[in-house]
Amino acid sequence: MKAVYIGLDVHKEIIVIGVADGEQVFIYGQCSSDIRHFLKTLRGLLNKYGLTKEQVRICYEAGPCGFTLARHLLRIGFMVEVVAPSLIPTRGGDRIKTDRRDAKKLARLHRAGELTSVHIPDAEDEVIRDLCRARTDAMDDQTRAKHRLMMFLLRNGHRYKGQSPWGDAHRRYLRELVLIDPIQKMILEENLQAVDMAKGRMESITEQMSIRLVNWSRRPFVEALQGFKGFQLVASMIVTSELGDLKRFKHPRQLMAYLGLVPSEHSSGNSRHQGSITKTGNSHVRWILVEVAHSYRLPPKVSKELSVRQEGLDKSIRALSWKVQNRLHNRYVKLTMRRLHENKIKVAIARELAAFIWELGQLKQKTSTREAAA
Repeated sequence: MKAVYIGLDVHKEIIVIGVADGEQVFIYGQCSSDIRHFLKTLRGLLNKYGLTKEQVRICYEAGPCGFTLARHLLRIGFMVEVVAPSLIPTRGGDRIKTDRRDAKKLARLHRAGELTSVHIPDAEDEVIRDLCRARTDAMDDQTRAKHRLMMFLLRNGHRYKGQSPWGDAHRRYLRELVLIDPIQKMILEENLQAVDMAKGRMESITEQMSIRLVNWSRRPFVEALQGFKGFQLVASMIVTSELGDLKRFKHPRQLMAYLGLVPSEHSSGNSRHQGSITKTGNSHVRWILVEVAHSYRLPPKVSKELSVRQEGLDKSIRALSWKVQNRLHNRYVKLTMRRLHENKIKVAIARELAAFIWELGQLKQKTSTREAAA
């Protein structure tokens, strides 16, 4: 049975369709990006060349249009891959880029097996991921609003000298601050309202995260990850929703590379040079892991909050959590004694933490298998 490879150049308004069979590569045409119109065009292509769903291999680049099209095609029986744009081979002398060329190129490279596919998340996972990213956006808005307010006060000669910024005492100070011009007082109030509004958005989204977690299929892994030091509800849900199924990573090094936590390298002949981390892949999880890594500077300890989060967890998960604390704290101390920059230390700890998260995924899978067998 011959296979026909279809490359789609997907845009907001149109989809350009390129086809590669055993003999040639050509453009079939273009259609609206509406799923119903595209399916009608795809059925016309199959009928014209006498093809079945099993003979067709479809691919398109990951981009702003998301995974809705891929999930719909998979649901009705097509074989679809979403490929990583940054890993598509390019020719050094190619200076012409059009939609038709891109569609033909995707079809040709897909036939040659030179494209790297990305993970297609489930619809449920993508909803949770959007919710987690919305909370991060609200937190960024709050941070920017605070910076704007503090810069406004600094320009006008006001500096808060208390011990706890943005605590109750600091907020009272801001509310009672006397400014010379009424316009400046109005600007102060507007900035305070922006800070409070962003805080309210963040609290509302966090509450929705707690509600959606109850019926989420990945809830057991979220609860297990909260048994690790530094991982509370928000961090655990972000990591779980972004990574999805950890079974697709055969080795922890693959997960480290996916998160961009491995050093870049340029080696030739007998010389070997390693540079900064690659920073490829999922930047959201990388940011969370670097933030959590800072907590392992403290000596190993099962605090009151951590013991509450570990209630009901399997004994093997609690043992792994304690192993993580000892290993990463000792590593943190050794790197500090070498006088490395703190950012480098946190990245190194985050890299090893990613390996322990992968190990937790394998452990959780084995536990689930035992429970199902019992």
